[in-house]
Amino acid sequence: MTAMPKIDKRVDDYIAKAADFAQPILTELRNVVHEACPEVEEAIKWSCPHFLYQGKLFCSMAAFKQHCAFHIWHGSQVVEAKNNKSEEAMGQFGRIASVKDLPPKKTLIAYLNKAMALIDSGAKRTYAKPRAEKKELVVPSYVTSALKKNKQAQATFDAFSYSHKKEYVEWITEAKTDETRQRRIATMLEWLVEGKRRNWKYEKC
Repeated sequence: MTAMPKIDKRVDDYIAKAADFAQPILTELRNVVHEACPEVEEAIKWSCPHFLYQGKLFCSMAAFKQHCAFHIWHGSQVVEAKNNKSEEAMGQFGRIASVKDLPPKKTLIAYLNKAMALIDSGAKRTYAKPRAEKKELVVPSYVTSALKKNKQAQATFDAFSYSHKKEYVEWITEAKTDETRQRRIATMLEWLVEGKRRNWKYEKC
């Protein structure tokens, strides 16, 4: 008999509450994961859907205001460097704004099968080597002014890689109102003082 999918209703709720553009992306990703790994278990960790295999973190997905992200926990070992877009957003597939931005289902399943094999073998998760730094990041004056007023935050920001600086800058510049922008700047300063990256909530497993 085929095993019944181990569904978590909280994942249903997460998808239902996501923006209209995100719902078909999350649904497609969820279906692909279950197709690749029928015994996968769903869970909510760090406020977003995660999938467990053999009780271990397997992959996760998340919806943001303008894009979604999909992260395979052994991603750097299964996604070819030329196709790895981890510099663009959380996960290995960049900023996913529509289902068309996803790799073909056959490719995704192949990645997931490789990740399952790594978990079966007991392989430890490794991280991709950082890529060469890109051109100098343009930081808005209102961000640089805020950083200058907090030496500890400035030092942390300066020590970050291009991609981690970019995550903060994009988050702030994407704010729709000045009130939201100021609130995000305050949060950025608080997190920088604590040495945290923009997506620190999703980095621990």
